[in-house]
Formats: sequence, structure tokens, C-alpha cells
Amino acid sequence: MSEPIVVGTDGSDEAAGALDWAAAEAASRERPLHIVHAVESWPYKTPLFAPPDTAERMTRAGRTLLAAARERIRERWPDLEITTELVAEEAWQALRAQSEKAFELVVASRGRGGFSSLMLGSTSLRLAGHSAVPVVIVRGGGADRGEVVVGIDLARQMDPVLDYAFEAAALHGARLRVVHAWQTFATLIEAGYAVDADQIEDDLRKEVAAAYQPVRRTHPGVDVADEIVLEHPVTALANASGSARLLVVGAHDRRWSAPQLGSTCHGVIHHAQCPVAVVPAH
Repeated sequence: MSEPIVVGTDGSDEAAGALDWAAAEAASRERPLHIVHAVESWPYKTPLFAPPDTAERMTRAGRTLLAAARERIRERWPDLEITTELVAEEAWQALRAQSEKAFELVVASRGRGGFSSLMLGSTSLRLAGHSAVPVVIVRGGGADRGEVVVGIDLARQMDPVLDYAFEAAALHGARLRVVHAWQTFATLIEAGYAVDADQIEDDLRKEVAAAYQPVRRTHPGVDVADEIVLEHPVTALANASGSARLLVVGAHDRRWSAPQLGSTCHGVIHHAQCPVAVVPAH
């Protein structure tokens, strides 16, 4: 298992939380931890316009930050294999490049400096929508207990998302809650149509169980609970995240040839109360 857990850091309190989450993840999965810090690239690219010694000072500060991050992790996980890297690049570009050799990427929900736009902005959304590996956005304190929750869309290919969710639940000895929400039926009921809600729920529950059954056979020890909710998927998943240790969703919408985040994934990243793993569906 040579592919590392890659985590972006900028020295902020939020980044420290992501760093701790990534280290615990690396230790649990018996993988190396690779810590990356991105500094602004303009002093390196246009040195004639930068104040004297700007690039050198930024480099020294970045190396100091990485050394502190390494020491922080070494104190709690002394046997963990740790590497660090300083890059003069935009944050999303640096981490996207790292994804080519990573098992997963871990970022904070917000930060400063090179990772300042990771607060539910373009950087995290770009990473979640374009990364070839799972992207975990750490927020809500990163609880070390509670269920793993996965949102399932019966109209899409969910095997990679379910694989990740089952593996995470097995890894932590946690229950896996499989949530399927479909607002259409609630809308029909509100419009006055005669709808057998109990029958619909039974049918959906059977479809959900059939969707994850092949993956469940590879993790027979995982306790699974189904939840069928007649409300908007973002609301359902955000509510379920309140007592969860991890929320798993898929990044699988595509427009032409460019990968994009769907509206549900986008909304979940904004409103979840726990770390969110965005898993590519390919």
C-alpha cells in the first residue's frame, strides 16, 4: 500500500484538524502520510516585481510550517511514515497534481494563505469535482465515533462510493447508514395525488438493499441500516451528518467531457456537520 494519504496544510487551526484526521486515517489504513504546503507562486514566477527576498522568506516560512506539522503528527503517531513537500503553486493545482499518486486527499473546510479558498469555495469544489481519488473535506471537528453515512442515488453507478463507505465502516467498526432521499414523492403527496407512501418506501428499500448487496458480501461484518427519506437529499444527508463520523457522497455528474459536482454533492459540502468524503464514481 504505497499510495499515501495526502493532506494540505497552511498552519491554521482548521488545517490542524484536517492534519490530525489525515494522520489517524493513514495510521488506520497503514498508509504513509504526505503533508503538502502551497505558497503563492507569483514571487517565483515574476521575481523582478517581488520585494527583495520575498521568495526566500516564503520558502523558509513554508519549511518551518511543514516541520511543525511533521512534529505534531510524530508526537501522536510515532510509527507513522511521514513525508512533506513545499510547492510554489495554487492550492488546487498542487493538490490535484498530488492526487495522481495518492490514495485520497484531505483538506480543511477553510484555511488561510495558500489554502484560504478551501472554505466551501472554488478550490475544494474543483478538487472534489476533478480528483481521480476520494477527497475528504474535514469539518465539524472530525468525531472519532458515530456512524458512517452514505448517500445513494438509485439512478447512478454507486459501486465505488459504496465500496469506500463499506470499507470506512469496517475500518472503524462503525454502523453504515445508507440514506436514499427522493423529494419527488413528497411533492406528489403535497399536490394531492393518491400515493401509497408505505408501498413506495418498501419498494425503494428493496432497491437500495439490492444496490449495496454485492458490496456488502465483501464486508459481512458491517452492520447496515437503511433510511428512506421523503425530502430533499441535501436536507436528509445534512441531518444524518449531525451524529456521524463521516459522510460519503459521490461526484459523478458529467457535462460533455468535463467532470462536475452535482447539486446534491455541492449542497452537502456546504451544510454537512462532519467530514465529507467525495468519491469519484469511476
